[in-house]
Amino acid sequence: MADPTEPLIRFAGVRKAFGPKVIYRRLDLDVFAGQTLVVMGGSGVGKSVLLKMLIRLLEADGGSIRYRGDEVTMMSERKLRELRRNIAMLFQGGALFDSLSVGDNVAYGLHEHYGKKLDRASNEERVAWALSLVDLPGIEDMRPAELSGGMKKRVALARAIALHPEVVLYDEPTTGLDPINATRVNHLINGLKRTLHVTSIVVTHDMSSAFAVGDRMAFVYQGEIIAVGDPESFRSPTDPRVADFIKGHAPEHEDVDTLLKA
Repeated sequence: MADPTEPLIRFAGVRKAFGPKVIYRRLDLDVFAGQTLVVMGGSGVGKSVLLKMLIRLLEADGGSIRYRGDEVTMMSERKLRELRRNIAMLFQGGALFDSLSVGDNVAYGLHEHYGKKLDRASNEERVAWALSLVDLPGIEDMRPAELSGGMKKRVALARAIALHPEVVLYDEPTTGLDPINATRVNHLINGLKRTLHVTSIVVTHDMSSAFAVGDRMAFVYQGEIIAVGDPESFRSPTDPRVADFIKGHAPEHEDVDTLLKA
């Protein structure tokens, strides 16, 4: 078990640019075991880039990214496969394969990482277990085209947790969902933290979701993290840049003062 006084994941001085567009001039951020960290910021500031650099779907240009003390940016292919087994990602669009059944979609990561090490019965048991955790038991034979948007997100989450990861990365998990399904996803994030003791990093614009799931919050602005703290500190932010963002992204049906100060 990770030492709770030491970060499970640490970004230190991380730099990233796409041509002349600088995304991070200096990214410093710690993620602690068992917590849900919410990362917020305007469109295009690099929130999703942060997640992808952690599992090296994108390469950092400089700085250090450590997981359990190991330098991610220097990992061999073998260590990188192990990292991606331990850190699973729920992509914004779900990224399900339309040509595969729900069961085969959920099992995809199992085949990729375990191959023939899991027999058919064990594989089917793991898929059924993952689907039950996201409240979708018995839909293995359905196709993604038959699912609602909310169900697709939950199937994608089942695929992520089927690997028994230590960390789950959520890229805008409630985007495009109606309030009922968004609330269901929030409950799932909290429930998986309790049930599986996973560490989570959630990238979101949804302030209701942020305050519903976050143990800690971080705000990205012009290539840096300018604020990190507990939800209470973000309800009454002293930095006007943070306050303006939260007010600007509060749902229309919510009272902004209640969201910030309640």
